[in-house]
Amino acid sequence: MISNQKYSPLIEEALIELADQGLESLCPALEKLFNELMLIEREQVLQASPYERTEERKGYANGFKNKMLHTRIGKLQLQIPQARDLPFYPQCLEKGTRSERALGLAMAEMYVNGVSTRRVKRITEELCGLEVSSTQVSRLSKTLDEELEKFRNRPLGKMLYVYLDARYEKVRENGSVRDLAIFTAIGINEQGCREVLGISCELSEAEVHWRRFLEDLLKRGLTGVELIISDDHAGLRKARQAVLPGTAWQRCYFHLAQNAQSYAPSQNAKEEIGAIIRDIYNAPGKEEAKARLKAAVDRCEEKWPRFSQWMEENCEESMSFYDFPKAHWRRIRTNNTSERLNQEIKRRTSVARLFPNSEAALRVATAVIVEIHEEWISGRKYLQV
Repeated sequence: MISNQKYSPLIEEALIELADQGLESLCPALEKLFNELMLIEREQVLQASPYERTEERKGYANGFKNKMLHTRIGKLQLQIPQARDLPFYPQCLEKGTRSERALGLAMAEMYVNGVSTRRVKRITEELCGLEVSSTQVSRLSKTLDEELEKFRNRPLGKMLYVYLDARYEKVRENGSVRDLAIFTAIGINEQGCREVLGISCELSEAEVHWRRFLEDLLKRGLTGVELIISDDHAGLRKARQAVLPGTAWQRCYFHLAQNAQSYAPSQNAKEEIGAIIRDIYNAPGKEEAKARLKAAVDRCEEKWPRFSQWMEENCEESMSFYDFPKAHWRRIRTNNTSERLNQEIKRRTSVARLFPNSEAALRVATAVIVEIHEEWISGRKYLQV
């Protein structure tokens, strides 16, 4: 790796300026930081400093290209380093702007399709500039969609655990506002790292849509799945049984505990039912959990007969995690991993509120999960495998 020691004073200068002048200097400070980071990255790709003679050199610097970058904090005037004899574009600039480009593009589509409000128009101007035309939308979407499509269709491999879930966005379809289901799949690979395996948009969570989503994962090479973690949705259950019939299923313990609360006739009963469910799943092993379940069913049969029957029919579906390493139990007995991913998607898409079409919603959601996926792959392990 090329040494970046000589750049540290310039980066330090930008940070000192930011500390001294506050938010007013945020844009100039970011311009300095981005420009210096891009220079460092170019040196690392070329494997040579400016004017350095070395056998490891892979190409040559070729000046700069000015670029105005529109961000939520303002406009940044950047100088993009160019290279000769090899392709180069700074990843430090590319990685952090993907979801913002997608969101800006979705806003632009709303504007062009005539479904914008005054607030949407204002956000569009901030993110995309003052002029938004159908030609601009077409040009921007082509580049971004090609990048996101590659991610959605990339080859997969062996995954030990797979989390499945869906969330809903508002979308305009045939002149009316509809709920659009966004399916997501998260995998834990053999190294114990999380990956976002796939994403898809459909107008319902019907079995046919879930089945198509799961079949696409298999076509892309998904293998070795030992456990599927999800909520108990009828369409997902049938699709899972049809596409992955031999794979163990862990019904999300958190959602099961919430479902149990619906059988409580009073607040005191809710607390008592909650304690019963917790006691069952705090058992040190599967056989003990089954014994506690049987005792709870017998104990509640007279007091809460419907709840007793529900426990007998449903609770064992949330005990599959006991068949796997104890160190993994906390991570695989709930679908919280998917819930956190959905929250991050919601945080970004809430700005749009209503998407002009399903393509715009898929574009923004995919851009968000690509960034999260990259953080997961390069970060620390989720499980010790």
